[in-house]
Amino acid sequence: MSTTDKKEKKGLTIEKTLNKLSAEKKVSPLLYVLLIVMFCVSSALVGRVARSTGMLTFAGKATPIASFAGVLSSLSNICVILLVVFFKKKGFITSMVLLIPQFPLVIYRLVSEKSYSSVSGLFTNFFTVVALILLYANSKKAENYQTKLKEQAVTDRLTELPNRYACNELVKTLVEKNERFALCSIDLNNFKSINDTMGHDTGNKLLKGIADRWKTAADSGLSGTNDFIARQGGDEFILLICDYNTADDLMNTVRFYVDMLEKKLTVAECDFFITASFGYAEFPNDADNIDALFSHADAAMYEVKRTNSSNHIRKFTPDLMQNVEHTLETERKIRTALENNTIYFNLQPQYDISHKLRGFEALARMKDSEGNNISPGEFIPVAEKVGLIDKVDASVFRNSANFFGQLIRKTGTDITLSVNVSVRHMMKNDFLEEIEDIIRTSGVPANQLEIEITESIMIDSAEKALKCINSIKSMGLKIAIDDFGTGYSSLSYLNKFPADLLKVDKSFIDKMNSSDSSKQYVAAIISIGHIMDFDVISEGVEEDAQLDTLRSIGCDFIQGYIWGRPLSPEAAEELVMNSVMQ
Repeated sequence: MSTTDKKEKKGLTIEKTLNKLSAEKKVSPLLYVLLIVMFCVSSALVGRVARSTGMLTFAGKATPIASFAGVLSSLSNICVILLVVFFKKKGFITSMVLLIPQFPLVIYRLVSEKSYSSVSGLFTNFFTVVALILLYANSKKAENYQTKLKEQAVTDRLTELPNRYACNELVKTLVEKNERFALCSIDLNNFKSINDTMGHDTGNKLLKGIADRWKTAADSGLSGTNDFIARQGGDEFILLICDYNTADDLMNTVRFYVDMLEKKLTVAECDFFITASFGYAEFPNDADNIDALFSHADAAMYEVKRTNSSNHIRKFTPDLMQNVEHTLETERKIRTALENNTIYFNLQPQYDISHKLRGFEALARMKDSEGNNISPGEFIPVAEKVGLIDKVDASVFRNSANFFGQLIRKTGTDITLSVNVSVRHMMKNDFLEEIEDIIRTSGVPANQLEIEITESIMIDSAEKALKCINSIKSMGLKIAIDDFGTGYSSLSYLNKFPADLLKVDKSFIDKMNSSDSSKQYVAAIISIGHIMDFDVISEGVEEDAQLDTLRSIGCDFIQGYIWGRPLSPEAAEELVMNSVMQ
């Protein structure tokens, strides 16, 4: 079989599956033939039975045979009604063909034979035709409505692509046929920020534009393979690829859709350049069942997102499942730690440039059920990925604030407690109420609390974030922008935010004395902060040479191992007591 023949066959399989999902179950053609035969037989017998003078005896009582003419007439009418009910247009046309020729015969008998008994038959046929027309008209409306509902059941309303259900059914069909194909999981990158900054109407138009572009690409056959695109929901899509010969053919098809996506899209007079993460797995090489196939494709796609790969494409490999299993195991440990209250905190001291204690940053720490410490670099990314970071934040925030409140009451110190807040945590509807409750129950003065946010929030959820930050500031708390310079670094957004402190990321401090451009970059960040009336603190300071450089370029505060590692609450209390007595 040629490649073209294979593609045509596969195309028919795809089309057939979709039609099967939206089509109504067909009635057996034998019923069609049976109804016609019954109509013809009963109609042929009506006249003969009506003219019969014979008698039939039932239960000892004589009954004229002619009385059964009405029964046969009713039976023939039921047959044509059932033809319309079961066979729609085909049945309606057949019924008209069967009924209408009877009118001339009845009229002829009425005129030539003066058989006035035929008048009732004439009116019966007439009313039957009227009834059939009304029945067909109403059934047509119902059929159109049902067809629309069935199409909606397998079609995504926004993009008009096949939906998740249709995609799953097609995958099921291909798996049952045991034919080789690839399933590619696609997730658009940073699409939430478009919805948040440009509005959901613009976001929907972009999704429609992307879907149209991919649908056209799939229908064109230009990829060299037979493709099927569906929308899973939100900004997630599925691409099925059939009829490829080699691994290179498969990769080239995926790259074809990457290239199609990354061409400029213009919506509302704005140009957008969209990217996505593509992860794919093959049946049956990478997975021998539907659930595993979807899971493996998703694992490959999430690996692209995790590594922020510029390639945008990843094929499933067995080692990815180890990452998935590790993530699941770490998630389980996080949930257990939250339930058992074994999420705890350390406090890393912050100093001004003359080595006076400014305060502490509360850092999340965790132990597993056996009491072993788990690295923050291990559990924090997982908590962010599985949506538990807000619960981790809240636990550290509340527990560290309770400790700090006791410390302030004991020492009277005016130092600051700085706590990290994720975007997910800050965007919760009850976040402001949570802060108010923590201030009330811990006794920490609002002006001695500092909320650290990452600069990415300025792009991800700018409008809502700004409203929330203004509310936090109105309570009297301080705002610090964490890891400044590692993300979007948008000065237009930065200028809108009423922050108090910029935190220079450790990655810049590490390179500062080995590269003059890195040193100038840090100096520029400090200068920008001062121009905007922010204080600036540098994280990860570990060497005297770094400290000297930061002094020379005007940094205000220091945080790092050179003056203080993260401390237990008891060690932090001792440090504060010593600083108060000096």
